[in-house]
Amino acid sequence: MYKMNKITSALLMGASLSLAFNAAAAENLAEKQELVRGNGTEVATIDPHKSQGVPESHVIRDLLEGLVNQDADGNTIPGVATSWETEDNKTFVFNLRKDAKWSNGDPVTAGDFVYSFQRAVDPATASPYSWYMEYTKMVNAKDVIGGKKDKSELGVRAIDDYTLEVKLEKAVPYFVMMTGHTTMKPVHQATVEKHGDQWTRQENFVGNGAFTVSNWVVNERLELARNEMYWDNANTKLTKVTFLPIEDQVSEMNRFLSGEIDFTSSLPTEHFKRLQKEYPEQVSVEGSLCTYYYQFNSKQAPFDDVRVRKAVSYAIDRQIVTDALLAQGQKPAYFLTPEITANFNPEMTAYGKLTQKERDAEAAKLLADAGYGPSNPLKFTLLYNTSENHKKIAVALGSMWKKLGLEVVLENQEWKTYLQTKDEGNFEVARAGWCGDYNEASSFLTLMVSANTTGGQHWGNAEYDALIEKALSSTSEEERTAIYLEAERLMAEDMPIAPIYQYVRSRLLSQQVGGFPSNNAEEKIYSKDLYILAK
Repeated sequence: MYKMNKITSALLMGASLSLAFNAAAAENLAEKQELVRGNGTEVATIDPHKSQGVPESHVIRDLLEGLVNQDADGNTIPGVATSWETEDNKTFVFNLRKDAKWSNGDPVTAGDFVYSFQRAVDPATASPYSWYMEYTKMVNAKDVIGGKKDKSELGVRAIDDYTLEVKLEKAVPYFVMMTGHTTMKPVHQATVEKHGDQWTRQENFVGNGAFTVSNWVVNERLELARNEMYWDNANTKLTKVTFLPIEDQVSEMNRFLSGEIDFTSSLPTEHFKRLQKEYPEQVSVEGSLCTYYYQFNSKQAPFDDVRVRKAVSYAIDRQIVTDALLAQGQKPAYFLTPEITANFNPEMTAYGKLTQKERDAEAAKLLADAGYGPSNPLKFTLLYNTSENHKKIAVALGSMWKKLGLEVVLENQEWKTYLQTKDEGNFEVARAGWCGDYNEASSFLTLMVSANTTGGQHWGNAEYDALIEKALSSTSEEERTAIYLEAERLMAEDMPIAPIYQYVRSRLLSQQVGGFPSNNAEEKIYSKDLYILAK
């Protein structure tokens, strides 16, 4: 049972803020507190109930604050909620801070969270992450999302302006952790109702985070300014944060080396060793709660045949990808859930125990059994979002497949179009990646259930669905872990995806950036905790 009383959480909050403030105060701060960071691509939206990508979450985390946040080590700490209590892991009561305000001066109330949670599950919103709300097990979430009940019947209510109650259908011991996700952040009701889908425009935006939108030039830059109404504005050091949508890693690297960027979103793989040699103190490599994989559209031929899916997966030499192409500490992946995940120690899959020569031989046999060969080669299109690193991996894997007589056409699309194409199922094989929304195996494994089409998953396996449902219903961590391992074994057998590698976070990070959360497995970076040191 997870129970935190008001005194405990208040002390935790105070300790966290004090440490952050003292660390910053003790350093020689630069006069100009402005941060510029690479964000990989142009964000598709800053509406938390309509976003589904990592680039969007980076920005939204600065603009909107949920019930809880994370500290530099990934621990759950108070956000708008100062404390929370539960006796049974089914009914949670959150006590909200009375000094939290929206950027227009309105108070942040429990009613804002009721409205926002209801908006996230409302079919009219068409949230790509509504499934996440269902997996919190909030009362009636599933029926509201399915159009069977009105959003007003969702299991959330405001006891008063500063007390929020959430009721779950089943015990979820990690529910508080889940509330830190982007989809559970609040939006300003009056602003959304007045402006509709245009509420996120610079001139309309109202948020409750440490920053607000000040200048947004699409495909060029997104600038944030301090939200003077933020409850902890006095301890926020940065005055401005700029997100640059740079898809080309070499361009991003060069802009960092010229002093224009304080930290990048990634590194160009071909420059990694040189950068590590020439700029050892600025190359940052950390473990990451993310997996890179290719997904198969198992609803359409030829990938409705498990033999074809397995053959394409087996033929990928993951060791070459991690050791030769990337060479930054990535690990070959043979399951979806990364080994860095808390309380997850998977047994290697059967195909993962084979040598690559043995996997290639098995792939050739599977293809022949499925009717493919020299006179009838397997042909398919591989979709990936625009990125030099994604392209390099796709080209390399194309060469591996070609050795088995497979003919592959590479197709790249910009981020927003790529997401839409996958969601609609208009692909054969597609590049994908998944980062945990919270540090528990279910954050990965719920991605693959039939009701979840986030990221374009179109599998559908009743046995798998039953396993995950059983795991989420269990109050025993030991039982849940055993079920998670069984789910991974089933996935390896049916192969709806081809796991390729477990991420590391490699980037260029200026030594002038203070407070960077290097130990946060989910890479939840809050600009309010960062500061710029004098040279």
